[in-house]
This record gives sequence, structure tokens and C-alpha cells, in this order.
Amino acid sequence: MEAPKSGTEAMDEHKLAEMGYRQDLQRDWSMLHNFGVSFSIISVITGLTTLFQYGLNTGGPAVMSVGWIVVSFFTMFVGLGMAEIVSAIPTSGGPYFWAAILAPKNIAPFASWVTGWFNLLGQVAVTTGITFGLANLISTTATIGTNYEPTAGKTLGIYAAVLFSHGVINSFGVRTLRYLNNTSIILHSVGISCFCIAVLAKAPTHQSAKFVFSTFNDGTGADGPGWSVRASPAYVAAIGVLMSQYTITGFDASAHLSEETRNASWSAPLGVLMSIGVSALFGFFVILSLLFSIQDFDTTVGSDYEQPVVQILIDIFGESGAIVLMTLIMVCVYHCGLFSMTSNSRMMFGFSRDGGLPHFFDKVDARHRAPIRAIWLAATLSFLLAIPSLGSTVAFSAATSIATIGLYISYGLPILIGLIWPRNFKKGPFNLKYASRWIALVAVLWICFITIVFCLPTANPVDSQTLNYTPVAVGIVALWTFGSWFLWASRWFTGPVRQIQAEQLGIDLEDPAAMEKVEMQEKLAGDGNNPKPE
Repeated sequence: MEAPKSGTEAMDEHKLAEMGYRQDLQRDWSMLHNFGVSFSIISVITGLTTLFQYGLNTGGPAVMSVGWIVVSFFTMFVGLGMAEIVSAIPTSGGPYFWAAILAPKNIAPFASWVTGWFNLLGQVAVTTGITFGLANLISTTATIGTNYEPTAGKTLGIYAAVLFSHGVINSFGVRTLRYLNNTSIILHSVGISCFCIAVLAKAPTHQSAKFVFSTFNDGTGADGPGWSVRASPAYVAAIGVLMSQYTITGFDASAHLSEETRNASWSAPLGVLMSIGVSALFGFFVILSLLFSIQDFDTTVGSDYEQPVVQILIDIFGESGAIVLMTLIMVCVYHCGLFSMTSNSRMMFGFSRDGGLPHFFDKVDARHRAPIRAIWLAATLSFLLAIPSLGSTVAFSAATSIATIGLYISYGLPILIGLIWPRNFKKGPFNLKYASRWIALVAVLWICFITIVFCLPTANPVDSQTLNYTPVAVGIVALWTFGSWFLWASRWFTGPVRQIQAEQLGIDLEDPAAMEKVEMQEKLAGDGNNPKPE
């Protein structure tokens, strides 16, 4: 016999039903759990450790420390814009659903289609960046005190094994993930705090504040002068903030898990903002602890391990101590990748449910209440995106750029639509009131800036090994998105499907032609795309 629902639970399901969906996923996440998933995916120790070499070479300590403050400031504007929207529209689809609801009726399907595909690109790329970064850390740590020699092929094999384990764990459903989420919160807060304190306390000497906040380094030149000579130091500083911006991504997980979160209209927006704010503070602490504890800058940058964090830890704790602390970091990164796949699969589940992907992927396993097909689609696409690493020395930084651009474009489009057509935006409990449009404008301008900057070359000279293939990957997705829309998708994709009303009318949700016919006859209440006229 099914247990009676609480008032909050009934309210959440009623809100979901108003948007046209039944409660398929199990709703038993608290606000703390919701925050924990985004906090785990942001995982400051993941982004900072895996891109620390990039940061030291692309601007050095000054850009890493000051850049973190600047990026955190502007990212909070993006988070505020997103929080206000998710409070009003708490569904697992997230940005692509918001775009459809906020846009005028005549362009709602197109806005949803474009936002959905860019969000999918970012979700896949961020899972790739996190888990491939873990594979690199495992390979590097394995060389400490051994004769192990990492190769691109071995690292890709490690990456595949880790991805497979993430897929298996995600397939067991939300109960398993909830317990692991609690562990992840402790690891990323208490564990990383202890890590930073230990590094600062044990370091034989400390760098000066002048070194940490004003030392500029340009290591972007492969065989000669870097971009500070060929272009300008400002160019290097601009591309150098990738480390910070990539790290603070993935907070849309709080939106993608809103259908599994109790009191979602409040819990999801607070999850978004708390994850950004807490991560900004923890990240700054991690950056300062590592930069102040560098023993010799040239040795750290040119480390034989090709991983400056490993070199810093060896200089302070010796090989055995470095292995112990690197293990702590790798466990944190593992949890980060695990929950990235969770968020990724929920987005794919929602997009498939609404026709953006084949309906084959919107099935929920009856026993584990998890979208298993979407989980393994996420794992497969993430593996494919890492294959270029076999022939590129900048593949990892390119993957992180792709993740950052894809996600932030999908964050920015609904915010931009709400800014242009404010009459369509029916606010939820979290309401920015008169500040709403100004915050949205700052968020959109920042996203435009980073989208351009992260497509620029990061190494000089540019050749087949150092080419930043970010604009290629983003361009392919853009070509697919716009091309597919004008060639065929515009004829059948109607935006988010109002599932409940469709089923009441006996419509086959897996038949695009049937849905198109119903939309043309305007049989779905509220039209499913826009609650208000243009």
C-alpha cells in the first residue's frame, strides 16, 4: 500500500502536473541533498587540480588568484538569474524547458531546441572533462616512486573504466546516490579543508602575498614566445580565467534534480546559489593554500610529473605523503564525475521525454527509479568526446572549454529570453523583483565574453597538436542544431510535451506526427509552450 503523501510532496506533484508532467522520478531529496549534488559537481578541488598546470602557464598566480575573484563575482549573477527561473519552473529538463516557457509562442520550440542541444553538449563535455581529468591524475600518481610510464592509450583505458563504474553506480537509483551524496559533501568540505590546512601547516617555506597576487607568467609558447608577446598580457589573462570558470560550472544540476527534490520551488534555487557561494569560498582557500605553499616556482611549473599539484605535495610531504593526499583528491574527483553523470542523464531523460532525443532514452527503470538508458547514453557520448586525446596535447583544455561554453550558453539563453520578454515570466517564490532585469543583463554579457574568449588559441604556435578544437566542436553542434531544425525538426518538435494532457487524449508520445497534429489542432491545454500570449 502506498504511503500517504505529505503536504509538501503533494504541492510539488501538483506544480509538476501544472506544467504537464506526472511524477515518474522518486522525490526524496532534501535541499541539502540538492545543494550537495551541485556542490559535488562544481567540486573546486577537481577543476583546480586538473587545470592547475594550465593556470600556472596561462597567466600564473596573479591570474589564478585575482581571476578566481572576478569569475566568482560574475558567475553569481548567472546563478541569480538561473535561481529565479528554476523557482518558477522546477523541472528536470532545466534550461531547454525554461526557454520554451519564457519565449513567445511562435519561437518557443526553436528556443527550446537550441538551448537543449547546447546544454547537452555542455553536460557531455563537463562529464568528459571531470572523468578524463581523474584518469590523468591516476596515471600521474601511479608514476610516483614507480617505473610506470603513462601513455595516451593507457589514460583513455583508465578513463573508460571509471566511466563504466559511474554508469553502474548511477543505474542503482537515487537511494544509493543519496548516501554517496552525503559522503561527497563531507569530503568536499571537511576533507578539502583539512587538506588545505595540512598543506599550509607543513610547507617548509611560504611565498609572499606579492608572489600570489601579482606574479604573471606566460608559458603559452611551445617553442618560443607566448601570447603575451605575440598578442598582449591581457590576452593571456583573458584565456587564463578558463581554470576558474570551468571549475564553477555544473550548478544547473540543482535544476535537473528538481523533480526529485522536496519543496523544489525553494530548494532548487537555494541549491544553485549555495553551491556557487560555498564553492567560491572553498575554491579561493584551495588556490591560496597551494600558491602560498609552492617551494620553487620553476620546478613546479616544469615538473617531471607534468602535474604541479603533485610536485607541490612531494616537496612538502615526500612521495608517500603526496600519494595519500592525491588519493583524497582523486576520491573527491570520482564523486564529482559520478554526480556529473547523474545530472547529465537527468537532462537527457527530460529532453528525450519532450522529443529532443529519441523516446528510447526516456524510460525509467521500474525497480531502481532511474533513467538507465539515458545514463548509458551519457557514458557513451562522454567516452567518444575523449577520443581526440589520442592525438592532441591540448585535448583536455579543449574539453573544458567546450563544457564551459556549452553549459553557459544554455544557462544564458533562458535568462536572455526572460530579459527580452519579461511578460512571459511568471515569477516563483524566489523573486529578484526590480533587480531581476539588471542582473540578467550582466549575466548575459558575461556569458558572451567567455564564449568568445574560450574559443581563442591557448598555445603558440598553433598547429595540429596545439589547435584549440573548441570552436570546431561548438561549431559542429551549432551546425547540427540549426541545420536539423530548419531541415526537419521544425516540422515536428513542438517544445516540451504536456505529458498528462497528451495521455488523457490517448496520444502516442513516441509519435512525433501525432504530437504535431495535436499541436496544430490546439488540443493541449495552455498550448504547452507558453502560458501567456505574446
